Amino acid sequence: MSFYQMTAKNSKDKITMSNITLPELPYAKDALEPHISAETLEYHHDKHHNAYVTKLNELLPGSGLEDKTLPEIIVATAKDDSKQGMFNQAAQVWNHTFYWNCMTPTNGGGEPTGDLKAKIEEDFGSYDKFREEFKNAALTQFGSGWAWLVADKVGGKLSIAKTANADTPLAHDQIAVLTCDVWEHAYYIDYRNRRPDYVDTFLDKLVNWDYANAKYKGQDAGVEE
Repeated sequence: MSFYQMTAKNSKDKITMSNITLPELPYAKDALEPHISAETLEYHHDKHHNAYVTKLNELLPGSGLEDKTLPEIIVATAKDDSKQGMFNQAAQVWNHTFYWNCMTPTNGGGEPTGDLKAKIEEDFGSYDKFREEFKNAALTQFGSGWAWLVADKVGGKLSIAKTANADTPLAHDQIAVLTCDVWEHAYYIDYRNRRPDYVDTFLDKLVNWDYANAKYKGQDAGVEE
């Protein structure tokens, strides 16, 4: 499965049209139960995520960005007020696909593994301190948004970030390592207004540390372009 998929019509080896399609979930809709229900994923993936894909494809024709990859579209529109709508849709397509892959139904959550474990301990002092900072970012993001573990492109230093609405580390020249979606539609069916319980469950039961390790190392983890 690709991180996102683009179909193109080629004319003399030149891409003339692109279409971004909704990636499949990396697991069955009921695979994350009892932590995240199949009903939540039906709405979140099949309706919300799909709506961002649909709207982005409506905005692409005539934009001059038809031949660009999704990350390229995000970077090209991030600081262009006239293309704010396109940025929002593109970033939400990318953010959601990244979020799905940040969770696993098998041995998820808890303390990290691999090289990332040592790096988290180096940059935060301990896993517990990282967990505290990440949870705080998720809980203090006012309204809709995302909590992130990001890495600097130079040096690889880890830090916690939070972004509002559709904003994404790609727009700030950072490497996304892990994210938790804190838009209400991500958790309201299962947790109602109990965002702290949702974030605890994400960290303790769902985090895909294999994927986060791959992202930290700059690998595609088998799901990207």
